[in-house]
Amino acid sequence: MRPYLVILADDHMMFRDGVRRIIEETSDIKVIGEVKDGFELLKFLKKSPPDMIILDISMPNLRGIEATREIKKNHPLVKVLILTMHKDKEYLYYALAEGADGYILKEDTDTELLAAIKSIRNGNVYISPLLSSQMSQLITQSSRGSEPEPLTESLTTREREVLKLIAEAKSSKEIADLLCVSVRTVQHHRSNIMKKLNVKKSTDLVKYAIRKGYTLLGI
Repeated sequence: MRPYLVILADDHMMFRDGVRRIIEETSDIKVIGEVKDGFELLKFLKKSPPDMIILDISMPNLRGIEATREIKKNHPLVKVLILTMHKDKEYLYYALAEGADGYILKEDTDTELLAAIKSIRNGNVYISPLLSSQMSQLITQSSRGSEPEPLTESLTTREREVLKLIAEAKSSKEIADLLCVSVRTVQHHRSNIMKKLNVKKSTDLVKYAIRKGYTLLGI
């Protein structure tokens, strides 16, 4: 099996070096490049697209959120993990809205970084546990004011429950444990939801759920 290919994008060399050391302790992940700004990242992508990009928000020339938009537009299969010091819910919201597959903090542990990579690699959206309060605020704000719009094909009650948990970046295993069903059943529900909403990626499900108010706080 070939290694999982990663690019690091951060304007601080010492930080990139530290992240590289953590990642390369695992035998199946390989850092194939490092860049210091958004423009350099997009240029690198044209010749050597990776499986995942780990990038900061505060970079020169082209910031991380704008870079995420360009990455997802031109390289939709490339995963994006935001690794930043920014805790504000606005940064989290816009990162997810532009298609980021995960958002963790520089103060998170090495174990958390590796867990995020693994989770995203398996097709999930990953949010730092340190941001649970910010995520809850986003969900609360999105659910105020109006009920979710009717779907073209109505979701079942169980599918709505699964969608709520997907919006909170729960993995299939976590959802299965919470709903007392098998992982295979959760994956089946996820597949049906994506078909009904005509979306291709888990990040699109998260954006839809936040926008429409499908949350644990009620629909």
